[in-house]
Amino acid sequence: MQILDGKVVAEVRRKAIQARVAEYVRARGRQPGLAVVLVGDDPASHVYVGAKIKACAEVGLASFERRLPAAVDMSGLKAVIDELNADPKVDGILLQLPLPGQLASERALEWISPAKDVDCLTAHNLGRLWSGRPLTTPCTPWGVMVILEHYGLNPAGLDAVVVGRSNIVGKPMAHLLTQADATVTVCHSRTRDLRAFTRRADLVVVAAGKPEFLGKADIKEGAIVVDVGIHRKPSTNGKSKLCGDVRFKELEGWAKAVTPVPGGVGPMTITMLLENTLRLAEARV
Repeated sequence: MQILDGKVVAEVRRKAIQARVAEYVRARGRQPGLAVVLVGDDPASHVYVGAKIKACAEVGLASFERRLPAAVDMSGLKAVIDELNADPKVDGILLQLPLPGQLASERALEWISPAKDVDCLTAHNLGRLWSGRPLTTPCTPWGVMVILEHYGLNPAGLDAVVVGRSNIVGKPMAHLLTQADATVTVCHSRTRDLRAFTRRADLVVVAAGKPEFLGKADIKEGAIVVDVGIHRKPSTNGKSKLCGDVRFKELEGWAKAVTPVPGGVGPMTITMLLENTLRLAEARV
C-alpha cells in the first residue's frame, strides 16, 4: 500500500511558492499579505491560526492577525472586514470558522471582497469555480488534487465517490474531480446503503466528519482512499491521539494508496491557502 504523504508534497509545493513570492517582491516591491480574523477563544482555532501565520513567514508572505472578543456583534465584525477589504497591504482575507453562535457565518463571509476571498467561500467565487473560471480554489479539495497529481494518480476515467457534501470540502471536491474527468458520486448522511457506493469506487474521498467511520469492508481492494477527516480520540495511556474518518490500519495490504492522519491532507490545506494568497496578489493590477 502506498502512503500518500502530504508533508512531502507540501514541502515541494511550498518551495515553489517561496520562489514565486520572492519574484513577486522583486517585481512589485512588496510582500503579498494574508489577513486572518479570529473571533473568540476556541483552542483549536487558535492552533490553526498559529500554524497559518507561521507558514506565511516560511514562504515570505506578510500576515496580519485580527483577534476579536467572543462577544463581538455583526456590526463589529463587519467593520473589521471592511477595513481589511480597503487595506492595500492585504491580498487575502481568511475568516476563521467556526464563529460564536451569535454571528451568522454565511452573511459574514459575503462581506469579504471576492478579490480577497482566499478560501473561495463567497457566492461570487464559488460561481466562478463552478463555471470553470476560478479566481481561487477551495484549499482542502485543491490540496487533495495536488497530492494525487504528485503521486501520478490520475482521476480521469475513475469511478470516484465523495463522502460528504459540505460547501468547504465535499461539493468542491466533487467538482474538481469531475473537472479532472472522473465519474463522481456524492454520498452523505441520507445516502441509503453507503457501502454499496464506496465498495465499487476506484477512488474514495472521505469527508464525513465521523471518527474512523469507514474500514476495509467499505472499500474495494486496490482502491485509492483520501481521508480528509481529523479527530482527537482517547488512547489507552490516557492521552488523546489523532485519527481520521477511515480506519487506516484495516486498509494496509488492501487499498492501493491511502493518505495518513495526521500528515496527509492537513499540510496541504495550509499550503494551498498560501498559494491562493499569492494568486490573489498576482491578479491585482
